[in-house]
Amino acid sequence: MASAAERRELLKAVYQEARGCVACALHETRTSVVFGAGNADAELMFVGEAPGANEDLQGLPFVGQAGRLLEQLLAEIGMQRDDVFIANTLKCRPPGNRDPHPHELEACRRYLDRQLELIEPTVVCTLGNFATKLLRGEPTGISRIHGQAEVRTIGPRTVRLYPLYHPAAALYTPSTLAMLREDFSRIPEILALGQPATEVSPVQPPGPVAEPVDDPAATVEQDQLGLF
Repeated sequence: MASAAERRELLKAVYQEARGCVACALHETRTSVVFGAGNADAELMFVGEAPGANEDLQGLPFVGQAGRLLEQLLAEIGMQRDDVFIANTLKCRPPGNRDPHPHELEACRRYLDRQLELIEPTVVCTLGNFATKLLRGEPTGISRIHGQAEVRTIGPRTVRLYPLYHPAAALYTPSTLAMLREDFSRIPEILALGQPATEVSPVQPPGPVAEPVDDPAATVEQDQLGLF
């Protein structure tokens, strides 16, 4: 089993692969790859949909209003951004912030699976419809299953999957914010249950993906990968 230091180095290598990825057309319009950021040994991981304009420019996930709300909700349960790892189903911004296309989700899935494998979270909170449907492997929408934790095998990792409304959906809708806040308040008790031992409901692995282009000159910048 790899040590924490070894897993960090492997995670950096996956980041380098993602930086050179041309598996879908999104590489043609991206400013930067938004790989994810946070604690490489986090027990709690959040998975959103895709980078927006601010994220694309800065190379970091959840840096706009939705990110500030996420940080506020974390503070309310005694946590901060440095305690968790935050990623998206897509590592590149779809033009105009359109919805992800199925082939884009498939092409990017390898990176998310490797993040799950190397970070080894106990609880994975999916934020919104796309992340929830992708990681559950089912079409049930977030409005029906938010706040309902379940044990799921996602790629290489068995976790407690906990679907939540996306913070962006709660910014201007008080009722959604109230539901998100209530669901968020249960995260500590779900974390306290620990790592699930039983592997159930595996999600089918993605199909083959084109190999990323190597970039020997690229260097990992601490502020972009954001590992703690």
